Amino acid sequence: MADRLTGRIAVVTGAANGIGEGIAGMFRSQGATVITVDRQGADHSADLTDEAETNALFAKIGAGHGRIDVLVNAAAFAVFAWIEEMTYAQWKATLAGELDIVFLPTRAAWPWLKASGSASVINFASANARHALEGSPALAHCAGKGGVLAMTRQLAMEGAPFGLRANTIAPGFIKTAATARHLAADPDFEAQVLSKNMLKFLGEPEDIAWCATWLASRESRYVTGADFRIDAGATAW
Repeated sequence: MADRLTGRIAVVTGAANGIGEGIAGMFRSQGATVITVDRQGADHSADLTDEAETNALFAKIGAGHGRIDVLVNAAAFAVFAWIEEMTYAQWKATLAGELDIVFLPTRAAWPWLKASGSASVINFASANARHALEGSPALAHCAGKGGVLAMTRQLAMEGAPFGLRANTIAPGFIKTAATARHLAADPDFEAQVLSKNMLKFLGEPEDIAWCATWLASRESRYVTGADFRIDAGATAW
């Protein structure tokens, strides 16, 4: 099947690289009209933590297409540091880069998502949304992703009267340009990741994109308020 999203209008943030780029490419291959957003290298350049800029962008997209059927909030930013080392500025920047960057686009897109009648919002949680990972200085990231998980459940409730669904994907370790730097910097890092995986290989962006495609399609019309762990079983034991 190469037409699972035919006729669907999708906005993908953080689409210039990594998981967002993989999702945008797969959506196109499945027939969707895809509008990409990132700081650079996308159809639209925007700072999605800036309220006015985000509102103007989605007003333009909505006016041009009349509706938005799918919103993928893949854009994110986080500072990783232990609590004793993390500054308040870094904490605030991480919460903006994990929470504001989901809230502002979703709020701006909401009227156009309601106009769809069958819209799907896809957000990104993490294993950190539920528990701490040993050896990971992810205090602010844990708070941010926990907030995304809770926010998405609320969005599912608020959107239900309009046929609007909201779900999260919680990826495991995915090979991207960003994570490749971690692999290169620490020769033992890959083995550490794989030791936690039931399936002994690293994920690719397309592994996340397949789940996103299903959530974006009408195949998942009865699914909302759910979280999908795409992590090779790392959090299942």
